[in-house]
Amino acid sequence: MNLFRAALSISAMTFLSRITGLAREIIGFNLFGAGAAMDAFQVAWRIPNLLRRLFAEGAFSQAFVPVFAEYKNKNGMAETKLLADHVASLLVIILFVVTAMGVIAAPILVYATASGFIGNPDKFALAVELVRITFPYIFFISLVALAAGILNSFSKFKTPAFTPVLLNLCVIAAAIWLAPHVNPPILALAIGASVGGVVQLAFQFPALKSIGMLPRLSVNAWQFRHDAGVARILKLMGPAILGVSVAQISLLVNTQIASFLQTGSVSWLTAADRLMEFPSALLGVALGTVLLPSLVKSHTQGDPAEFSRLLDWGLRLTLMLTLPAALGLAILATPLLATMLHRGAFTATDVLQSRAALVAYSVGLTGIILIKVLAPAYYARQNIKTPVKIAVVTLIVTQLLNLAFVPIFKHAGLALSIGLAACVNAGLLFYFLRKAKLFTPQPEWLTFFIKLAVALYLMGGTIWWLSGSDVNWLEMHTPAKCVKLGGVISAGIIVYFTSLFVMGFRLRHFAKRAT
Repeated sequence: MNLFRAALSISAMTFLSRITGLAREIIGFNLFGAGAAMDAFQVAWRIPNLLRRLFAEGAFSQAFVPVFAEYKNKNGMAETKLLADHVASLLVIILFVVTAMGVIAAPILVYATASGFIGNPDKFALAVELVRITFPYIFFISLVALAAGILNSFSKFKTPAFTPVLLNLCVIAAAIWLAPHVNPPILALAIGASVGGVVQLAFQFPALKSIGMLPRLSVNAWQFRHDAGVARILKLMGPAILGVSVAQISLLVNTQIASFLQTGSVSWLTAADRLMEFPSALLGVALGTVLLPSLVKSHTQGDPAEFSRLLDWGLRLTLMLTLPAALGLAILATPLLATMLHRGAFTATDVLQSRAALVAYSVGLTGIILIKVLAPAYYARQNIKTPVKIAVVTLIVTQLLNLAFVPIFKHAGLALSIGLAACVNAGLLFYFLRKAKLFTPQPEWLTFFIKLAVALYLMGGTIWWLSGSDVNWLEMHTPAKCVKLGGVISAGIIVYFTSLFVMGFRLRHFAKRAT
């Protein structure tokens, strides 16, 4: 399997997801602006997403994929299918209970997430109602995460990568056609999100069936917790939940802080986060997804040299693609936000406030994506404890940085703290890999860095010169902004990759194949 081609395929599907996600945000902000209703929805939507990261794409995936991939490589298809059946059956029971509890405890969840809303009873009540509508999403998306883990272990990357597009389309459809018929209209976004969860799960079934891995549920699911494979997954999930919880606690604290800041702060952070997620998902998710099964295989086969080469490939590709993305986001923050969101109820003030957060996020973008490449090296070896310890340190660093930055930079200080703490996280992950002698850099890293620095300098100068004044971007009409932004970005891409080509970079150098 060509890992570069697989990563490119995932990136293409993820690009569709982010484009439709951006369209979802544009429509939402255009209709509702960055006021109280949108703040309430963003908080309500973060709660199931927080649990999704905790149980579905977080702790569960970290524990499930390495064990499942090991079964596939060692135990044969029959035992692998049985493991999928047992895990799915047990997961359905757990998720049903969690979902019911979440709907009942919605006021407590809103208070725990955004207690600053208490000062505005209508805003708090709206957030509670929105949580009750969106919370069932955690049931469906967790099962989607199970399906994605199975499919990715069989190198079937396209279906899981495309699935988020369906969520975005459902929310967009609800915003356009349902919002005029519900009161308040913001409820339409929550309804669309829950329906999107159902559609995403249904979309997995044909792909799972095609590889003979469509789980078969059992009424005796609770007893499966004693199954050897399930027991190993549950054992790994303990420290994994702790590790992911630390990251989500940090997010929860940041949301709490934002709820006490100026109205609109939560929405400004969300707007910046959506743009920052473009490179984060296109690069980090794609590379992490293709690396994990290959790292598991090289570890299972006792091939440390291939394990190290895979990491070296992932790190070089990450830096080559992430550094220009971070620089571009910082320089083009106002043009991007003005072009995408400056219309309807989203004002020039909202653009400038979101810009501050986006520039702050860009500082830590490379660290955020490096985590997605480095962490799989630990998960592949079923070592969850080291990332957990690093996550605890990261949480402490994040909150210390909040104390320093939030009084000065307000909501942008929260974004800056997250980014810098992510760099600390990535640095520690790298340090302990080197200390354990699990990663040995391939030759010519210094030359690689020098060439990247030259290309980044030329690219940064080009887009800075072409982009012009921020004021002009706020005054231009949308079609003119789209044309100019497309030209500036295209010029930056051409200058960057042409510079690398002249200095000897070739596509074949990154066409890594898994053994």
